[in-house]
Amino acid sequence: MKHETVRHWTIATDLILINLAFAAAYLARYRWQWLRPIVFEEPYSGYLSQQLLLTGLLVLTFQQHKVWRRRRGEAWVDEVSRILSATASGIALMMAISFFFQPTPFSRLMLVWALLFIVVFLGLARLFRRWLLGRLYQNGRLVDNALLVGSGEVGRSVIRTVLARPELGYHLVGYLDDGTGENNIGSGRVPHLGNYQEMGKVLQESPDLRTVFVALPGDMHREILALLRVAGTYDVRAQVVPDLLQMSLNQVEFINMSGIPMLATRELRINRFGRATKRFMDLATVAVLAIPTLLLTAVIGAAIKLDSEGPIFYSGARIGPGDRPFTMYKFRSMIVGAEQQKDALRPYNEADGPIFKIKEDPRLTRVGRWLRKTSLDELPQLYNVLLGQMSLVGPRPPLPEEVADYRPWQRQRLTIIGGITGLWQVSGRSDLTFDELCLLDIYYIENWSLALDIRILLQTIPHALFGRGAY
Repeated sequence: MKHETVRHWTIATDLILINLAFAAAYLARYRWQWLRPIVFEEPYSGYLSQQLLLTGLLVLTFQQHKVWRRRRGEAWVDEVSRILSATASGIALMMAISFFFQPTPFSRLMLVWALLFIVVFLGLARLFRRWLLGRLYQNGRLVDNALLVGSGEVGRSVIRTVLARPELGYHLVGYLDDGTGENNIGSGRVPHLGNYQEMGKVLQESPDLRTVFVALPGDMHREILALLRVAGTYDVRAQVVPDLLQMSLNQVEFINMSGIPMLATRELRINRFGRATKRFMDLATVAVLAIPTLLLTAVIGAAIKLDSEGPIFYSGARIGPGDRPFTMYKFRSMIVGAEQQKDALRPYNEADGPIFKIKEDPRLTRVGRWLRKTSLDELPQLYNVLLGQMSLVGPRPPLPEEVADYRPWQRQRLTIIGGITGLWQVSGRSDLTFDELCLLDIYYIENWSLALDIRILLQTIPHALFGRGAY
């Protein structure tokens, strides 16, 4: 129902914008006289019948090219490409009809301007729709409640995509395990609801569920077909996630060997060119921030010294790619001897998995509490970035004792160097469960791009300023 609401509003606004674009094309041809001067002034009223005809033709071509079928996760460029193709088809039909009926007045150049303005207007409208829906989805409005069936690597890929991309508009209410015993991949915002055989019961008890992601192992063909029938019984849209050797599609490479289709696995890591580009951006940013960082270090250092006894900086062991340890630096935010008190405070740990976090940690100093809230305690890590031990964006560098408790799939986050910020920073920070943190880190590695790094850096600023999820 929510999906249909968005579709109906899209169709209505598209029809309005198509007619506005036609009016703009008339202005470009007869008022602004772009490209060619006019010989005869033609009234706009003379084009009303052609405007109505073109609108009708575009309705047909838009339906044919599935312009109004929203594909969640589709790139904006691909969406505009379909609009361009459908509009060009409609304009071509309009020219063919005009060739036979010779309407008066008629201007081929005006149709060219109509093509341009329609694509521009609708392309901008799609950008606005993405922004608006993204805001609504983040506030929990118009989201589609979804159920995940499957708890292997394919199921985890669905969870990390939904967590990392809230603009898709899905809210996972929970997951059903596939009976393999791996049933603790949610443990937070995506709770375990039972076994896949209980899907009918879950759908019956949750009438607001509209989507089911079926991510069972590939050898469970009969079970998948049975689940599709159950979903149809409850009028729920089922989407089957293909299982290729129980791996994420980003780990699979399709190869054509002299006509023989083959599947090969590829490593989960950023390629050499990507690493060089990422390193260049890191060094350029450190160079720009060098002087402001030194000034802030002087101010924060003085505040730390005045507030409590002890050094200004804290250094601790962290694990990098290949299980190589390195020393990470931070501003000291706790009292001296805080590490020795950790075992005594462990019963009060509020984080799951191997992470240790307490919201109201008694070891924090007054200045330290403010530094944690604003994330300024991590500023000295720019030195780690300069040394190449860390990056501006990447997975959270783990402690050695955390890595010792990792399950095999969680070790995937150790394939690249850690970062000062990351998807975990802009998606909840300390409010995330450990599994969710790992899923977001793996999603980042699988889908890395320079644009993604820039987006995370920009999103980090308001998160750091308002301190949401930080402690």
